[in-house]
Amino acid sequence: MKQIIIKKGTLKDIDGLVSLLKQLFSIEKAFTFNPQAHKRGLHLFLKDCDSHRVLYTAWAGQRIVGMVSAQTRISTASGTMAAVIEDLVVDSTCRGRGVGSRLLESVEQWAKTSGICHLSLLADMENHPALKFYTVNGWEQTQMRMLKKVL
Repeated sequence: MKQIIIKKGTLKDIDGLVSLLKQLFSIEKAFTFNPQAHKRGLHLFLKDCDSHRVLYTAWAGQRIVGMVSAQTRISTASGTMAAVIEDLVVDSTCRGRGVGSRLLESVEQWAKTSGICHLSLLADMENHPALKFYTVNGWEQTQMRMLKKVL
């Protein structure tokens, strides 16, 4: 595998990122792949990326092979800034080679620099490889359960 370079995502990366989301949403059954919606969401996310959100990409040569995004929130429980990680995905041809861990490390460094005290994420309960990956990378499961309501 070529050397992996981690860098911040840009609007120019959207098509490559949508391709990765297609892989992610084929695993996570709670989501349906909708390229137009994903392009719109990525555009909204990236157009004014600032200290409150970040998206990192992993590159092998000229190809995006991974991504992770995070955005801040205020935790009233801890009385601090926190961030939620979304869309951590590595191309199926590059999994198991440390790309995901490097993406997580990039977000963790951004969080520390931004004064964020803890990170959280959602993971599909049936995606056992992902759950194992997070555990190996120091994440703990909680008793919390996500609920959603579409408006």
